[in-house]
Amino acid sequence: MRLFNSLTMQKEEFVPIEEGKVSMYACGPTVYNYIHVGNARPLIMFDVLRRYMEYRGYEVKFVQNFTDVDDKIIKRANEEGITSKEVSEKYIEEYYKDVHGLGVREASIHPKATENIEQIITMVKTLIEKGYAYEANGDVYYRTVKFGSYGKLSHQPLEDLQAGARIDVTDIKENPMDFALWKAAKPDEPSWESPWGNGRPGWHIECSAMSNRYLGKTIDIHCGGQDLIFPHHENEIAQSEAANGCKFVNYWMHNGFISVDNKKMSKSLGNFFTVREAAGAYGYDSIRMFMLMSHYRSPLNYSGDILMQANSALERLSTARANLDFFAENGVDGEMTGEEKKFAEGLDRYRERFCEVMDDDLNTADAVAVIFEFVREINAAVSPASNPTKALAKTCAAIYDELAGVLGLPITKPEEDIGAEVEKLIEARQEARKAKNYAESDRIRDELKAKGIVLEDTPQGVKWKRA
Repeated sequence: MRLFNSLTMQKEEFVPIEEGKVSMYACGPTVYNYIHVGNARPLIMFDVLRRYMEYRGYEVKFVQNFTDVDDKIIKRANEEGITSKEVSEKYIEEYYKDVHGLGVREASIHPKATENIEQIITMVKTLIEKGYAYEANGDVYYRTVKFGSYGKLSHQPLEDLQAGARIDVTDIKENPMDFALWKAAKPDEPSWESPWGNGRPGWHIECSAMSNRYLGKTIDIHCGGQDLIFPHHENEIAQSEAANGCKFVNYWMHNGFISVDNKKMSKSLGNFFTVREAAGAYGYDSIRMFMLMSHYRSPLNYSGDILMQANSALERLSTARANLDFFAENGVDGEMTGEEKKFAEGLDRYRERFCEVMDDDLNTADAVAVIFEFVREINAAVSPASNPTKALAKTCAAIYDELAGVLGLPITKPEEDIGAEVEKLIEARQEARKAKNYAESDRIRDELKAKGIVLEDTPQGVKWKRA
């Protein structure tokens, strides 16, 4: 498997630190609001990376944090007249509702910044002792000029980089590029005791401390959106490598931006759509499909039309999968025919092609295309005209479920209750057909059609679908 490493700007063969195991860290949300569609992209794409790694036999330990103390959380708490903890807990709960809807599995560990204050303070003390940080009026800052390779992830020399990562440039800093590791307490803000007085952690230090605690000093993969490359991930490298004296991350992976009218979607620009809003209009599955249909590093433009296209694509897949269920129940009993066995053996090439494109830097766009090619072939092979065996339908369904499962696509639609009245009409039409009362059969068909139910008569039985 080859992954594009943002640090080296090239695809590299993936070689884990420990054979058969993968350590992954992803920066999670700052929990002061609902997540937006731009936030959903890394959640979905790196969920797929984890799923695929597991599919290929790796044991994956995946850590994704919650930033639950931050200026934005404090501001929201003051606006709503509640505590910062109440704000963060509220939006963590809402986060889980959305990610479960998106088909994103929970991380192995979801640590919170406020649960790792001791580890954060320990790392800050180490940086001070090594000369990489200094205290000023109760704040602690990282001394960027001390870290000689600062800027290696963003591929810019120190002098070209701009200051301002969630803090204002102040006179007490030695250098405008220095960033906060610890912030002195302000009135009516959450704070913790520290060697430098009461305060709270800066944004960047929490991820370094939590990654170190739960995954170790050097990890396989660190992932997130492109907007995190600088300053957040750049600062994580500086903190972690200075404190631990070794390489922090072997593979850095970053997804492309989602734009609206060619402008990056973000809360600060006010041009964002929450996942909850988009799901209400188009469904959670459509959002996931929208993400999968492009390579994770490619830019994406959000629109309702594109989500509708994604929904239509899902409909084609779910119809094909429902067709397999129908023939698994109503097909011919017994073993596959010789011709069916030959056909089924040939389906292995779809697994091979799927793995080939996914091994090429997680190319989900081509992986989706492979699934659609597979579906087109099985639609022809498992149909009323071919009169397939139940065994063939089940074999095709198992391969579909395997590949779709890696991408986290829905396998089947929830069973729909069409209502007792409609079921009775379908049964009455079947009885009329058996009695060769075709006029009555046609009348009931028309009545069902008026109710939005379309029937298809097959040698294996009647199928119905919504118009």
